[in-house]
Amino acid sequence: MSTTEPAVGVWLHGVVGAVAPDTLAGLTGIAGTLLRPVAGHGLVGVVSDAPLAEYGEEALRRNLEDLAWLERAARAHHAVVDALSRAGAVVPARLATVYRDDDRVARSLAERHDELAGTLARLTGRQEWGVKGYAVPGATPRTEEPTGGGGAGAAYLRRRRAQLTAREEGQRIAADAAATVHGTLAGYAVAARRHAPQDRRLSGAPAPMVLNGAYLIDRDGLAAFSGLVGALADRHPEIRLELTGPWPPYSFVAEANPEPQPVREPA
Repeated sequence: MSTTEPAVGVWLHGVVGAVAPDTLAGLTGIAGTLLRPVAGHGLVGVVSDAPLAEYGEEALRRNLEDLAWLERAARAHHAVVDALSRAGAVVPARLATVYRDDDRVARSLAERHDELAGTLARLTGRQEWGVKGYAVPGATPRTEEPTGGGGAGAAYLRRRRAQLTAREEGQRIAADAAATVHGTLAGYAVAARRHAPQDRRLSGAPAPMVLNGAYLIDRDGLAAFSGLVGALADRHPEIRLELTGPWPPYSFVAEANPEPQPVREPA
């Protein structure tokens, strides 16, 4: 059957308990299409139309290998999730969660109601904050200049060995400080995750990252958490701490994300 309009699927951005119309006003979805709520069993999925020529199963398989396309899609998806998280609790959907139509979205909400509702209840009144820690060069004890005979070549090898030993010791001290900081922050937070440190090319920092933590914090406890980060920074000069956020709770909903539904383009 032919049609003058391209077939479209439904891209799920996130699941909320309810959404006010003004929260979605001025926002567009994954393909620049309007956002809309889809209700299902007491929950609301926030979706946008996704043309299957670009977002269908076969097209997604190709496009997800294109880093420029992937970055654009991730930014568009995140913009919606971020707006929802600022208005209240949200369960972000995985990137590229595409359904055939609104009915499939509503059915998924009904099937996963208890899990999603429980996650929303756990996130209500809370936000995700990040703390990144970077090793501070020169903030660790220096080793004494090695001495001994053997000529210039042997002296160079001794200096080089001492430099490597000092670097390893510095890395160990920074890593120990990062572990201590994370443990203290996790003790304050409702929940905590320690992610792998980001590569310098991604972090943009000249020093190596030794802590990449995420912390779920009560909204009314942010001032105390921020103060704790500052106190820990003073206590551990061997690492530089950076508080970031608030972020959508990506780190604390991985278990409850709705599974993507394969969408095949019509024959």
